[in-house]
Amino acid sequence: MKILKITLIAAVFGLMSFTANEKTMDPIVKSATASPVVWKADAVEVGNIPQGTPKTIEFSFRNNGKTDIIITNVKPACGCTAADYTKTPIKPGETAFVKAIYNAAAKGTFTKTVTVTTNAEQTPKVLTFKGTVI
Repeated sequence: MKILKITLIAAVFGLMSFTANEKTMDPIVKSATASPVVWKADAVEVGNIPQGTPKTIEFSFRNNGKTDIIITNVKPACGCTAADYTKTPIKPGETAFVKAIYNAAAKGTFTKTVTVTTNAEQTPKVLTFKGTVI
């Protein structure tokens, strides 16, 4: 009988402490803010392109924010790709572009990237294009 009472008391205290912790726990709320830079596409398949003919790939985005966006840096991953981009501030609601000009010198499949930095995002955006030089 004594063991039953001790077990019952231990169970009650155990449940009391469990429910007390449940009520005092603060929920963690994370707020995610959407980026004002909305890319039409961040990866492009260019298919087959002839060797020796430069190929221009255009990426575009829209400013869905409330302030101007400035492209601060555009960096191709290798010397076989040049880049051009909108150099003026992009006002809310406007679209802008980043162009990658690939020098299709070597035959075979390729995957290339261009890294874009703006004043609107802390992390640079990596744009990708791929295809085959024939």
